[in-house]
Parts: sequence; C-alpha cells; structure tokens
Amino acid sequence: MASLLALLFLGTSAQAQDPAQRGRALLTEFCSRCHAIRIADKSRNKLAPPFRTLGRSFDMDQFAQDLRRGILSGHPDMLEFKFSEDDARAVSTYLRTIQQ
Repeated sequence: MASLLALLFLGTSAQAQDPAQRGRALLTEFCSRCHAIRIADKSRNKLAPPFRTLGRSFDMDQFAQDLRRGILSGHPDMLEFKFSEDDARAVSTYLRTIQQ
C-alpha cells in the first residue's frame, strides 16, 4: 500500500513539474472563461481570440516577456495579468503546443 501511495505521489509530482501542463492549468484558471485555450475548443466570448491562433498576431518568442510585464487589453472585460517568470514560461510552453 505504501508503495502504491509513493508511486501516486511521484506521478503527481512529475506532472506538476511539466511546464506545458502547468501552463494549461494557469490558462484554464485565468483565461478559459472567455478564451478557447485548447487546440479545438471555442471561445466562450465571441470577441476573445482562441489562444491556438496567438502566434499569428504575437511573436511567441517575445510573449513570455509580455506575460511577465503584464497583459492589458483595451477590452473592459479583460483584467490585467502579470505572471512570474516560471509561470510565464509555462504558459508560453503550453501555447507553443497548440499553435495552428
């Protein structure tokens, strides 16, 4: 039983370390109420672009720095977001996996 618990803990710990999974979790928490954050979902807010197309409008190499400085939109429903360096890198890593 203890071995099973240790394996479960190690598996969960390894998942928590994966930057793409961390990035997806952050986007789910902060952005999915308006934006499509997966490769094939729809944005709940018609004015919110799906994140899988951000690479068409933003330099993805620069995007992590933008997340650290703070993303501010002129749209009244969008809050300003500032991410830590690790979280910005994780979000950027995830976004790269879904770009079309």
